Amino acid sequence: MNLQAYVILCITTLLWGGNSVAGKLAVGHVSPMMLTGLRWVAAALVILVFTAPQVKRDWPKIRKNWLILLGYGALGFTGFNAFLYSALQYTSAINAVIEQAGIPMVIFVVNYLLFRTAFSMAQIAGFTLTLFGVALTASHGDLSTLLSLELNRGDALMMAAGLVYAGYTVALRWKPDIHWKSLIAITVLGAVVSSLPLVAWEFAAGQVIMPDARGWAIVAYAALLPSLLAQILYVRGVELIGPNRAGLFINTVPIFGTILSIAIIGEALQIFHIVAMALVLGGIAVAERGRPKTADEA
Repeated sequence: MNLQAYVILCITTLLWGGNSVAGKLAVGHVSPMMLTGLRWVAAALVILVFTAPQVKRDWPKIRKNWLILLGYGALGFTGFNAFLYSALQYTSAINAVIEQAGIPMVIFVVNYLLFRTAFSMAQIAGFTLTLFGVALTASHGDLSTLLSLELNRGDALMMAAGLVYAGYTVALRWKPDIHWKSLIAITVLGAVVSSLPLVAWEFAAGQVIMPDARGWAIVAYAALLPSLLAQILYVRGVELIGPNRAGLFINTVPIFGTILSIAIIGEALQIFHIVAMALVLGGIAVAERGRPKTADEA
């Protein structure tokens, strides 16, 4: 049973890691906002077909909570991916996946500031290590660039992506009690609606690139695998071993993303990438082991 869950969750995070690689491969073949919009339109067409019975059953609750559900899609799906794909125009896929690993730290800080969530000194130590790892990546191994505020534009956009996704994750505490299929379906619909103004802006700015053959392949990958299959597999993994243990597998996204970036794109692995990865993953491990136990876990 556990082996099945481990395989499922590793495939899930492999697909999520591949999303950054796909975004890098998309440069020059489809513009960031067009990729974001087409991805969610394609995903919505597939998802709504398979989730229609659950959406119909949950419709009274969906109608009552439609604003926050669409907001989840605008923030966590459209916002995050628009920043991610834009960032990859200017920075490497390896940088992008390592910087994404800082998201749990941001979630921790926001939860503490807003809800005074309990924390331990081990968590403080762990997230401090993570922060240094992300800072080392963003500065391309030269922390002095942070002091002079000379950040690569792509790395700055990835920081914004992390903040957006952290906000989405924290906001999930207010999600209505509906079936997970309904939640995904309406959230994806929100992503479609919120991506349209971004595509219109890209057209108006004269920056749109319509997808060529490679662009359409990337759209198909992003829509069907990270957006659909990975979500389904992750839910199954949670069912098998629980959310706490399944959540730890998210920490493998930067590992898979780095491996894919080197193997597929041919990006160079620098010493600072290795040091940053060790700091990020080590920090997360320290924070997880030292976090306060809930009543159920105790």
